[in-house]
Amino acid sequence: MKRDIISVLDMKDDMSEIIDLAIRMKRDRYTPHEETRNRVLGMIFEKPSTRTRISLETAMIQLGGHAIYLNPNDMQIGRGETIADTASVISRFLDVISYRAFKHENMLELARYSSVPVINALDDREHPTQILADFMTVLEKKGKYRDLKFSYVGDGNNMANSLMLGAALLGIDISIGCPPKNAPDRDLTEKARKIAKDNGSTVEIMESPVDAVSGADIVYTDVWISMGEESIRAEKEKLFGKYQVNDDLVSHADKNYIFMHCLPAHRGLEVTDSVASSVNSVIFDEAENRMHSIKALIYTLLKS
Repeated sequence: MKRDIISVLDMKDDMSEIIDLAIRMKRDRYTPHEETRNRVLGMIFEKPSTRTRISLETAMIQLGGHAIYLNPNDMQIGRGETIADTASVISRFLDVISYRAFKHENMLELARYSSVPVINALDDREHPTQILADFMTVLEKKGKYRDLKFSYVGDGNNMANSLMLGAALLGIDISIGCPPKNAPDRDLTEKARKIAKDNGSTVEIMESPVDAVSGADIVYTDVWISMGEESIRAEKEKLFGKYQVNDDLVSHADKNYIFMHCLPAHRGLEVTDSVASSVNSVIFDEAENRMHSIKALIYTLLKS
């Protein structure tokens, strides 16, 4: 039976094991694996990508397989073919599919009609592959998950949704500072809180960025204007002004905090150069870990 990774919750039973595997694969990155040799990954991207595309393609090559970039504008899906028909056809050719979609509903439909595993490479609800890299980086830098405070400041978007689910699964306390009208998805917040309670951790949503960051071991932010929101750029910049991660804000964090960002960063908006380029910043280690963590995920899906 095939297994899809559409949500962080699809890794609820083995997220920690996948991250441990990613760390081992990072130490031995050029060793191909028989389980993935000559397997083929198809990558559908409706949105531009740097880290996700390169990490997926490189990971598949290092695993001994092959990757094919599929631009919707070059496919019949861009000319009216249904997602269901596209999924039914291309899954006859491929061993695994990654999909970066504008709409979560399209992600679900592709997975429903695909006969091979589908990996959510970002949609408007979640970004599960990024979360693997993020918590892999936390484990590398902090050596543990428990007894840590993870702070996210900014827009309660798909990244905030996935981060609070991942933190809850791993037993990490997470505080999200955001405007009330831009809070994370309510349903996912309730799910995260129930999981966190079972794992002895907490999920807090608050308006004050200072309260969110106070005593934090990890400070995380994301862009304020996501792809497709350019028309409301001025409105969002005004709304999020006090949520900028700058020297003053991080002065409230633990002195040994690490700064994280899924990138690309709009320096001078959601984060200042002084923080993004500081000794506390681990954003490029985090970016590298996209490749190692996605390699571990693909291996896990194809091995089974």
